[in-house]
Amino acid sequence: MTEPSYLTAVRESYDTVAADYLKQVKRPAELDPLSRALLTAFAESVRESGGGPVADLGCGPGLVTAHLAGLGLSAFGVDLSPRMIELARRTHPGLAFTVGSMTALDIEDASLAGILAYYSTHHTPPELLPLVYGEFHRTLRPGGLLMLAGYVGAGERVRPAPAYGGHPVSYESHRLPPELLVELLERAGLVVTARAVQEPEEGRKARIVTLLCRRPL
Repeated sequence: MTEPSYLTAVRESYDTVAADYLKQVKRPAELDPLSRALLTAFAESVRESGGGPVADLGCGPGLVTAHLAGLGLSAFGVDLSPRMIELARRTHPGLAFTVGSMTALDIEDASLAGILAYYSTHHTPPELLPLVYGEFHRTLRPGGLLMLAGYVGAGERVRPAPAYGGHPVSYESHRLPPELLVELLERAGLVVTARAVQEPEEGRKARIVTLLCRRPL
């Protein structure tokens, strides 16, 4: 089966920028107070629901995966980029990281207590989001929790200039309306329990939405 071209673009781009990405991306402790609080709330909710494995999907070099582990979760990371996974394993040798795609997760049905998709689904073309969200639903156990965060807009399709150290990249980003994301998540069988929208601030050009969801019991 031929791999979708956007997956190839994402993999090759993040393999290229991985080292500079690790140097430049904000650490969880450097995030704004609301973003840190939402990650903490997600971790507390997973623990209160009984705990269990939590997948950080699109984990990059594992910084947020390690943060979740520090909040008491049994977190592991999955990323499309082998180079990112190499850096994650080197930086956080006590955690598990694997190469994989959100379109076809190598994770058993109903096995996860939680999923974090943190700025990691925006490269997915809108028509393929139902496939990704379906994988979220399939792998979450009944009562399992999803936190999805990322930039949103009015449907803009963004092809960035050179990124993270000036490296050329070929991926595209899609800034979709929050209402569309909620609709697609609900169609996939997930219940949106909370949403937070952060308006653009200095140095940030787009709104951010964070959605907390649950797979029904």
